[in-house]
Amino acid sequence: MNFPDLPSSLEAALAERGYATATPVQAEVMQADAAGRDLVVSAQTGSGKTIAFGLAMAQELLGDSESMPFAEQPLALIVAPTRELALQVSRELGWLYAKAGGRIATCVGGMNPQQERKALRSGATIVVGTPGRLRDHLERGALDLSGLKVVVLDEADEMLDMGFREELEEILDATPESRRTLLFSATMPRPIEALARRYQRDALRIATISEGRGHGDISYQAVTVSPPEIENAVVNLLRYHEAETAILFCATREKVRHLHATLQERGFAVVALSGEHSQSERNQALQALRDRRARVCVATDVAARGIDLPTLSLVIHVEIPRDAETLQHRSGRTGRAGKKGTAVLIVPFSRRKRVESMLRHAKITAEWIDAPDRDAIKTRDRKRLLEKLLEPVEIDEGDRELAQRLLAERTPEQIAAMLVQAHRASMPEPEDLIANTPEARRAAQKERHRPGFEDTVWFRMALGRRQNADPRWILPLLCRRGHITRNEIGAIRIGPDETYFQIPRQIAGKFADAAARSAQADGDEEPVVIELSDTGPRDVARGNRKRFPARRNADTPRVKARPAHRKSDKTEGKKSGKSGKPFKGKPKGGARGKRAAPKDRRG
Repeated sequence: MNFPDLPSSLEAALAERGYATATPVQAEVMQADAAGRDLVVSAQTGSGKTIAFGLAMAQELLGDSESMPFAEQPLALIVAPTRELALQVSRELGWLYAKAGGRIATCVGGMNPQQERKALRSGATIVVGTPGRLRDHLERGALDLSGLKVVVLDEADEMLDMGFREELEEILDATPESRRTLLFSATMPRPIEALARRYQRDALRIATISEGRGHGDISYQAVTVSPPEIENAVVNLLRYHEAETAILFCATREKVRHLHATLQERGFAVVALSGEHSQSERNQALQALRDRRARVCVATDVAARGIDLPTLSLVIHVEIPRDAETLQHRSGRTGRAGKKGTAVLIVPFSRRKRVESMLRHAKITAEWIDAPDRDAIKTRDRKRLLEKLLEPVEIDEGDRELAQRLLAERTPEQIAAMLVQAHRASMPEPEDLIANTPEARRAAQKERHRPGFEDTVWFRMALGRRQNADPRWILPLLCRRGHITRNEIGAIRIGPDETYFQIPRQIAGKFADAAARSAQADGDEEPVVIELSDTGPRDVARGNRKRFPARRNADTPRVKARPAHRKSDKTEGKKSGKSGKPFKGKPKGGARGKRAAPKDRRG
């Protein structure tokens, strides 16, 4: 064992767990110049940092003795961002300090607070908890921090990202000034540095993350796809890697819900984690992953924090992380404790430059590849199947009799073929992807045209986005005016002041005649003019850009105007002036449009 001199109780605990070599972060925090000092440690998740701070605070907890003295108040406090991480830390410290007589109380959301208060009153020497629950016990007087000797903030950057600044400050303000503060964080943004300056004294900075890349045990890949094929790329990546456990990161809970349903429909054993799931649902999902009943987890950034899955070997960024720190947090779920992992970013063609910049900022080298196609997946399937079937197995007497009966009725080749088919039937089918070439993308675009719209004619309306044009009311208008169905209307292109739409050439004449007749019979005060277009939307869009070169500012309100259709379609008693602000006026004719008499306001 290459650990420095430790109390015999801790040495025995490490030996029982098979710890022979200290990880870099464990070795650094036990150096002579780190003894007794406040520490700011940059350590990747999965690098053994829980044991690192457990050993770092041994001097404060044990002193020169081999066992922990009795204390009415806690001696150490560890604050973690999530319930799962806090429970994991509690388990690790539990076996590390078991022989030293350590008594650990865990305070997290979703647990019985009365039992937690009972554990605190019984003389817990180490308290592990989440910021919200610890603050609650502190305000109720159940948690006394006056005797505290050391405080550990585990994954402090995540706690600040999750909005726990106020809770952390209230907890730290209740601790003695003489305490020792250990701050562990995978990244060091400015809020973390400000927190360290405020609550630490002469802190020693320790960085164990490699400067060359975000994580040495993770291989990064970037897959370029067209936006409509992102989900198909996810399916093929899952099938290609066939990871024991994989996690897919999305930006919103809506995307999590949609992708979870899509993968379930395609035959994957998948669970979901997002802010809309209760603690009970979250526990069930994580247990399904640990029991191997599920192999894929679709999650948001916040919901996945604190997850520790030893078998996780694949991370897929379905939606691009917002910054380099988020990329490292997500990817850090894999490649832990010396195991290798793969992180894949799915990059739409138009976002490649942004992702390249993010990777440079994170000092990560990624391999740019195409999404695996059906042939590549089948090749990997054959290799995996051969390895699995050629593994030595123990056969009982019943299986032997069944095998002999099969050999009597089928040839070995037929039996092997049936076995292969049965194996493939249990696996989701790969998706066909468009080849990553300009020619293939153009050909696919042509194939996506709807049947019957190979030869079309463009029509024009003098309404655009500035008049609040929207396909939801343009479609019914065209159907009514042209005496056609919505299935006979092709592409719709809405410009700033004009809208173009396609009509199949074989019915274009009939549509034009009906639109001209219905303009007078429709009853509109100002009928919308529909006319044939010789130029189509491309030339006019160029003209609109020349006339309106400046982009509309995002803070400028859009004009809330709507063209007049039928009287039944109009908002009663309102019109839109040039300023875009509706004003009340008397419509032209019609009993429905009469303004109500003003109310008598004299009380």
